[in-house]
Amino acid sequence: MWRELSPIGRDRDSGGYRRYAWTGADADCRAWFRAQAESRGLTHEVDRNGNQWAWLGDPAGRDAVVTGSHLDSVPDGGAFDGPLGVVSAFAALDELRARGAEFSRPLAISNFVDEEGARFGLACVGSRLTAGRLTAEQAGRLTDADGVTLPQAMERAGHDPEAVGADPERLGRIAAFVELHVEQGRALAEGPHPVGVASAIWPHGRWRFDFRGEANHAGTTRLADRRDPMLTYAHTVLAAREHAAGTGALATFGKVAVDPNGVNAIASLVRGWLDSRAADEETLAELVGAVERSAAEHGAADGVGVEVTRESFTPVVEFAGGLRDRLAALLARLDAERGGPGSAGAGSRGPASYGAGGPGAVPILPTGAGHDAGVLSAAVPTAMLYVRNPTGVSHSPAEFATEDDCTAGVVALADVLEDLACR
Repeated sequence: MWRELSPIGRDRDSGGYRRYAWTGADADCRAWFRAQAESRGLTHEVDRNGNQWAWLGDPAGRDAVVTGSHLDSVPDGGAFDGPLGVVSAFAALDELRARGAEFSRPLAISNFVDEEGARFGLACVGSRLTAGRLTAEQAGRLTDADGVTLPQAMERAGHDPEAVGADPERLGRIAAFVELHVEQGRALAEGPHPVGVASAIWPHGRWRFDFRGEANHAGTTRLADRRDPMLTYAHTVLAAREHAAGTGALATFGKVAVDPNGVNAIASLVRGWLDSRAADEETLAELVGAVERSAAEHGAADGVGVEVTRESFTPVVEFAGGLRDRLAALLARLDAERGGPGSAGAGSRGPASYGAGGPGAVPILPTGAGHDAGVLSAAVPTAMLYVRNPTGVSHSPAEFATEDDCTAGVVALADVLEDLACR
């Protein structure tokens, strides 16, 4: 599966992936997903919002167990963020069939569309629409850098944009959703455990800062006469870093657009996007407020107007405690029974180890990254598994997981699905 998926959307120069929603690369990924489903005798389905489902059992049945993730990427992203969860889901089903598992509930593997938001600027569009956290009207106003709207992109890709919207009936049929994901940090890399369980997702959001000044000639305009929005933007970037460091939160200006964007021209408009995350909503609000005040103060001194627009916000997600604790206890018990690290690989070679052995062996971790599981958590009991990333790097070609750790993740996911769907 990795070999088939690997070349899709890969940039030769950067080595990273550009799998943006409703593009040719996205279509190729979706075709790959459908082929994987059909090769296993699963029923392939595309819902009203463009999310893909591969069903074992009745798609209209109740109390379904769902696993999966996404296949799209950030600009020049890595191979594991998203795809590891989808590939592992198919591999976990293969593992369960090899065990002779008998399913008592429908099982589905999902590929949620446009999770990264790389093209239209809003993350988790497919799951947000499904959960009713993004309306059809709001989705219709999303536009990419070329001025193409989301409905236009959907229609060009062969999907009916008029159908999008909340899907409570579908979510009402799901008893649990479990998403496996490569870890986006180094918590697991610093210990002996290749697999962890998610506890919570930090609240996070995106804010657009518009700095409006006056275009002028870089070679003839005195410094005292300038209304340079780039100067205000630069001070705001530094202020964001300072305030984040002081609160234990995260703040990143990772995207910027400049008009007229000339080497010898003072800009008239600098537009920067702030991504900010914190352990709790109060800290996040304090951080963003401090950055806004710093921007306004520097703007006043520089003769630059500052306008801030919140483009998205996701509150803190505490994963379903009962489900989270059940999975952590299950994985710790099974790992202890298998002897901890050093056990054989999956399938015919015997089950892999995913902990250190003994009670409490599987760590429970928070994360600052958003996921479809977090969006769906308000409507469906959700949980997440993390697979160790030795580099600690994410959203980059440097993100990585070893074959042994990926195998441990597959076995952990298979154990979880067996417990939820085969009892």
